[in-house]
Amino acid sequence: MLVLLLAVASGNAYAQGDAKRGQYVAQIGGCLACHTEDKKDAAPFSGGRELKTLFGTFYGPNITPDLQAGIGRWTEGDFVRAMRRGERPDGANYFPTFPYPSFTRISDGDLRDLWAYLRTLAPSSRANQPHDPRFPFGWRFLIPIWKWLFFTPGAAVTVTTGAAPIVARGAYLIQALGHCGECHTPRNFLGGSKPERFLAGGKGPDGKRVPNLTPTRLKKWDDRELRDFLQTGLTPDGDTANETMGEVIHNTTGRLTAEDLAALIAYLRSLPPLPEEPR
Repeated sequence: MLVLLLAVASGNAYAQGDAKRGQYVAQIGGCLACHTEDKKDAAPFSGGRELKTLFGTFYGPNITPDLQAGIGRWTEGDFVRAMRRGERPDGANYFPTFPYPSFTRISDGDLRDLWAYLRTLAPSSRANQPHDPRFPFGWRFLIPIWKWLFFTPGAAVTVTTGAAPIVARGAYLIQALGHCGECHTPRNFLGGSKPERFLAGGKGPDGKRVPNLTPTRLKKWDDRELRDFLQTGLTPDGDTANETMGEVIHNTTGRLTAEDLAALIAYLRSLPPLPEEPR
């Protein structure tokens, strides 16, 4: 019996997440931006960020450990279920404005560390704001059909066979944690991404143009210029990133380690060049 108890204790210790590393995972995932209201002195991660899309207006929820307004009553299993399967603790489906089609690919270790970090946040009692979807996109009973058509759960990322480790790391950062395809991949009229046009740009979730991230466009910049843009938001010709991308740079790409930034660039360089989406 003692041996069994020691084994269980050892297993629990091994499964304990690293909150410090989880903070870095949260930065790559851009959690702060989507889950913090866009106003001065807003409590971090307490929800309220407005996301206007072609399918209605949605609001990021409170993900602090508050027992009532946040996710303080969740278990780690509830969290993994939300990220991997897009389901709430009660089994209802999340709207796919929550980017679980990308987050499903996050590794077990990163999910564990991210969960550990979220548990360290200061609880906020800010109540979640109801979504305002357009008809008929507010009908949750339709989401299983959407998932059947456009969602494949699982932790694997897509990378060319035999790709160098740096490219594989970049694929993981972009396809999973960074979920870049959620904005930079065009969608059909039902909101499903077009995988054959991955990162080819076009209309973003809000209907505004987003750039093509394949070598079709990025070949104009060398690695130093691209690195400088992802760290500072300044383009080679002296222009600046727009407000949305500027926030991504401030919260995410500008905080990447040198190794991860190099991996991100290496992966973008490895993509097949795709033509620009028609206007």
